Amino acid sequence: MITIKKYAAIDIGSNAMRLLIANVVEQKGKETQFNKSELVRVPIRLGQDAFTVGEITTENIERMIDAMKAFKLLMKVNKVEKYKACATSAMREAYNSKEIVKIIKEKAEIDIEIIDGKQEAAIITSSDLHNLITTDKTCLYVDVGGGSTEFSLFSDGKIVASKSFKNGTVRLLNNMVNEIVWEEIEKWIKLHCEPFENITLIGSGGNINKLFKLSGKQQSKPLSFLYLNTQYQYLSSLSYEERIFEIGLNTDRADVIIPAIRIYLNAMKWSGARQIYVPKIGLSDGIVKAMYYGKI
Repeated sequence: MITIKKYAAIDIGSNAMRLLIANVVEQKGKETQFNKSELVRVPIRLGQDAFTVGEITTENIERMIDAMKAFKLLMKVNKVEKYKACATSAMREAYNSKEIVKIIKEKAEIDIEIIDGKQEAAIITSSDLHNLITTDKTCLYVDVGGGSTEFSLFSDGKIVASKSFKNGTVRLLNNMVNEIVWEEIEKWIKLHCEPFENITLIGSGGNINKLFKLSGKQQSKPLSFLYLNTQYQYLSSLSYEERIFEIGLNTDRADVIIPAIRIYLNAMKWSGARQIYVPKIGLSDGIVKAMYYGKI
């Protein structure tokens, strides 16, 4: 006999907001399954506000309220019994974030927790990675967001080091990442990866997921450094409009995908990884699992 619970996770990122509704399937004597039921993405670029002017604009606050009201209704009709809403880099840096949290609580009846980079990395790495992170592999997990990128190194199935850097796609688009940040990332990756051989990258985030989908590969197969670099050169040669019209990218994806690939390529170069696996996981998946196991 199985028991099915409905959990939901809300990820308030710098480039978009996501609602994940998951079926948590329990059966005695077997490992609990986490199956996606619904995934809704709303392209509200909070990072454009937070990183350039330091606050979320009135227009985007209203859009957030509407999105949260919609998320609340979707959770209600899906009979979600437990949820968690986490905000990341953009809300961390916007000076009016506490006010926004209060407004959304009042108008949409949703509690938002603003998490720091360390918490974000810990939640992401609690996602379902056991099929990739095994005792005979050393993996560098890279989650690229709009405002920050989280790096976690695994060896012998255990986490060795983890760090969040203020380097994300929206920041890069606005020329807000200087060479010092890149140098810090390079130093951190080389320092922690140097003792290990044959490192494999694991990538998460909407941009690498889209790139993987465009490759047409099976989910269990990795992308090569050569493929990523070729796509980087090709997409860079196209205009923003061409990426939308010829490739079919969404308007809020067509610009950020290039800086995202740049981050993954550098991570591969500095770690020595020649392949990158792209499981369909992210912060929202981690939130669901962390809730279930009582970690948040």
